[in-house]
Amino acid sequence: MQPDAPMPSDAELIARVRAGHVNDYEPLITRHREQVFAIVARHVPGAQVAELAHEVFVRAFLSLRTYRAEKPFAHWLSRIAVRACCDFWRQQARHPETPASTLDADHQDWLETAAQGLAREKFAEEIAQREAAEVLDWALAQVGGAERMVLTMLHRDGHSVSDIAGLLGWTQTRVKVTAFRARHKLRGLLARQLKTTR
Repeated sequence: MQPDAPMPSDAELIARVRAGHVNDYEPLITRHREQVFAIVARHVPGAQVAELAHEVFVRAFLSLRTYRAEKPFAHWLSRIAVRACCDFWRQQARHPETPASTLDADHQDWLETAAQGLAREKFAEEIAQREAAEVLDWALAQVGGAERMVLTMLHRDGHSVSDIAGLLGWTQTRVKVTAFRARHKLRGLLARQLKTTR
């Protein structure tokens, strides 16, 4: 029995796909599936993850001829995944805003408690809890797609400004300006919601 042949590298598989051997794209999907699902799962609702991850691999396949191998394939694929998430939120933004009345009773209770003047320290503790996190998710959904992505990548995923700029294909200045504007919008949105719950 012969030992198994070593798995071909990403570059070898890409060369084969470009040469017309489309079945060699499947090992690339298998190899990078977890990476793509992890990125997508951090940025879109759970019910949309599988569909959007599939779309990422379709986009990558259709764009494979543009891959220049200046950076690893995994990095190139990450950029496609991040941009697909931005596109998802851009499309969501075209729909009317979700009214606050669609928040469930737990979320409404949390907003009411915050509105009644919790001490700053208590508020900081509460915001770490599930209800606060879900209210924040609701508020983030009201912000533009690119702004939501930047805030999530900065504050939840812990990416640096330079990492985000690389993944989105932006300048660092654009990332900083987008984050500043997004935080401003988020503060205004939450402040207005707190007033309506009083």
